Amino acid sequence: MNHTRIHLSIPHMSGKEQKYIKEAFETNWIAPLGPNVEMFEKGIASYVGVEDAVAVSSGTAAIHLALELLNVKRGDKVFCSTLTFVASANPILYQGAEPVFIDSESDTWNMSPIALERALENAVKEGVLPKAIIVVHLYGQSAKMEEIMAICNKYKIPIIEDSAESLGSLYKGKPSGTLGEFGIYSFNGNKIITTSGGGMIVSNNKDALKKARFLATQARDSAPHYQHSSMGYNYRLSNILAGVGRGQLEVLDKRISARRKIFNIYKEELSGLPGVSFMKELENTFSNRWLTTFTIDPEFTPLTSQDLIKSLDNENIEARPVWKPLHLQPLFQQCNYFPHNDKESISDKLFNAGVCLPSSSNLDYESQKRVIQCIKNKFKLRK
Repeated sequence: MNHTRIHLSIPHMSGKEQKYIKEAFETNWIAPLGPNVEMFEKGIASYVGVEDAVAVSSGTAAIHLALELLNVKRGDKVFCSTLTFVASANPILYQGAEPVFIDSESDTWNMSPIALERALENAVKEGVLPKAIIVVHLYGQSAKMEEIMAICNKYKIPIIEDSAESLGSLYKGKPSGTLGEFGIYSFNGNKIITTSGGGMIVSNNKDALKKARFLATQARDSAPHYQHSSMGYNYRLSNILAGVGRGQLEVLDKRISARRKIFNIYKEELSGLPGVSFMKELENTFSNRWLTTFTIDPEFTPLTSQDLIKSLDNENIEARPVWKPLHLQPLFQQCNYFPHNDKESISDKLFNAGVCLPSSSNLDYESQKRVIQCIKNKFKLRK
């Protein structure tokens, strides 16, 4: 097999990054902080329409800071979407708090308002409400935020939006990450724009983000010497990497357009296959389509998602299952979980049936055709 590897989601440099990296070198702003960091923060804040943004070393660090800002401590509970990457929940453990996982619903694959309501009713009975709720927007698709926010407002629980995968997506005209108390973005190498590694916490609460900056720079007090009255973290983003982010931000809309086009081609070519259903775009939302994902219904075909992923790998094409739900992870086996209803766990079904396809914004049409043909061939063989 001579085919080159087709990866799931790789960085896509624009060429604009070099300008800002060069400035950092020429002015010797190499260490963390500097003009690129400040301008990247302002650029993201302006793009999503919030008062302030703080650039940090990862999306995980951003979630951790958000939990700190909401005073989450040992013994507290934090509700979290179960269908997500482990980074959404690990910071809960950093704080010594207890994660409680909430199932998905089938329209968006994101947090089920029905399961959330039931979990909060149970929390009231137990006399311990969560300190925060982490709502994840998977693969670029916003959760049902209107319903979720109404429930959270009823119980006065703040929301952290994990928008690591949904920068540029909209919910009823509002940018993902701007509806809750805090929003977080990731600029990992596989995201829609990248800084190699990096993240951002955003909010309209400028005082809170001032504290986030303080905590992220080792909580250094205002003094001529190094003085520390509280515990801090080494979480600030490098000025060089922020330069990469500035160049990437200038082409974000192009990257979104490219990924949406890739999704539309996949959907047009593969929707007719037996049992294939693509992730929907909820009415009045706009998805950045970070990854193209679909499910295979076993009622219509003997082909499983695992069969297809293995077959694609044999053709040097990277595809993956959707996230393994956190309530199924050994790390969280002692944690409570609230399914969508008594009869089914939607996230389990999505994990068993879901496939993520190569979706890089620089995926050329010939490579995409190769992926499509491999999938069609596999379905023909398993009729």
